[in-house]
Amino acid sequence: MYASREDIGYDFGEDSKVGSKPTKPNPNIDGGWAWMIVLSSFLVHILIMGSQMALGILNMEWLEEFNQSRGLTAWVSSLSMGITLIVGPFIGLFISMCGCRMTAIIGGLLNALGWILSAYASNVHYLFLTFGVTAGIGSGMVYLPAVVMVGQYFQKRRALAQGLSTTGTGFGTFLMTALLKYLCTEFGWRNTMFIQGAISLNLCVCGALMRPLSPKDLREKYVVRSDSEENRTKALSHSTETLKSNGVLGEEPEKKEEAANDEVLGSVQHVETGGKSGSGRIMDGLRLFKTVSQLTVTVRKGFALWYSSYFGAASLFTNRVFVAFIIWALFAYSSFVIPFIHLPEIVKQYNLSRQDNIFPLTSIIAIVHIFGKVILGIISDLPCISTWNVFLMANFTLVTCILTLPLMQTYVGLAVVCALIGFSSGYFSLMPVVTEDLVGTKHLANAYGIIICANGISALFGPPFAGWIYDITQKYDFSFYIAGLLYMVGIIFLLIQPCIQKKQPREKSTEEAQV
Repeated sequence: MYASREDIGYDFGEDSKVGSKPTKPNPNIDGGWAWMIVLSSFLVHILIMGSQMALGILNMEWLEEFNQSRGLTAWVSSLSMGITLIVGPFIGLFISMCGCRMTAIIGGLLNALGWILSAYASNVHYLFLTFGVTAGIGSGMVYLPAVVMVGQYFQKRRALAQGLSTTGTGFGTFLMTALLKYLCTEFGWRNTMFIQGAISLNLCVCGALMRPLSPKDLREKYVVRSDSEENRTKALSHSTETLKSNGVLGEEPEKKEEAANDEVLGSVQHVETGGKSGSGRIMDGLRLFKTVSQLTVTVRKGFALWYSSYFGAASLFTNRVFVAFIIWALFAYSSFVIPFIHLPEIVKQYNLSRQDNIFPLTSIIAIVHIFGKVILGIISDLPCISTWNVFLMANFTLVTCILTLPLMQTYVGLAVVCALIGFSSGYFSLMPVVTEDLVGTKHLANAYGIIICANGISALFGPPFAGWIYDITQKYDFSFYIAGLLYMVGIIFLLIQPCIQKKQPREKSTEEAQV
């Protein structure tokens, strides 16, 4: 079905206990409400990622309105895209404390506010704050929960579910491009920002659909996964010992703290019941105190989970494969974004504008990207196929296309390479699946937040770096070569670390046998 932790040497195991008695799975896992979660995530990708891919329409309006340099104006779009991903680790804290549903609803309101405030922009720097920062943070608060919820609701069809939900990016690119063109022509760009802000309020509806699973349902999901994997018992026993030594499974203090908090809240409820004969003001005070106490307990538990994931004994950074995954993410995303930004200029240099106007190369990438996500998701869910291997093969294909793209100087050649780029970049739908395999569902929000943060840094600095190389060499060739080589370095890290992780347990078992 997918690469197990034993296959690639994962450090982190699940926090659940695998019981001997068969457990009836929740019907909402891999079915039922799970498909509503996919629909919600699909709409989120249309409204957020689709809108960001279509910002070139608004960028032209801003250039004409404010008469600033192209480089300065382009930072508005780069900030919005980059901050959406960079804030991932901090959004993980919100998810730990408030849950995915509340985080997404607040993010939808903040995103809509950013669009509406941008309608009053008097200069580009104003847009940096309202659109780049405000709308960007709001987008991040919706995007991460949309990905995490799909991972929680699916077990057997995770790759397919993530593939279907993320195809919203491709559909959104077409829909939002046409919509923004029409609105800007009919109403002007300022009224377009108002209208788009109202449309973005639908993100709150998407957030409301993110019904959380109960802890019992999550435990049942772990049991189903453990029963479906071969040799899972050995992997669990080894990972359990490792986790206990790192302090991951030390849940007794947490349970004692929860019992103490429940005792305090119970005493408050007892006082509240016994004081019915008192005045209403005292009763209101007790209710307020009880609510604040419950909120404090929730915030403390969420912050403790978030803090331990990053800085505690069970830090995600103790997982070497995950650290290699972060390094890969720092270089990978820019290789996908750079063609979108600079292909129009390359087409113009090669005098291919007439063919490109009929069928733009960026549209080829977007269309094939949709099919790539779905097909790679279906392949990864096959019982005999490893998700990890599919992920690596797609990366090798993409980096090869990036390195060969500057060699193509005809429209047909560029179209073929762009089609391969679009298909192979469908591995984006596998990133949440691989991340969950690395760290488990409990740490998925914080772990994937780190990964998309690294992607955000790549998206923020990748295109300007490519433009800077062009200013020096007057060619885009070196931009693609350097981006491809850095991308290859990230892939090499992914190949090396699993081998090291596999080797260590074997050495340990040999030493124990000698003793």
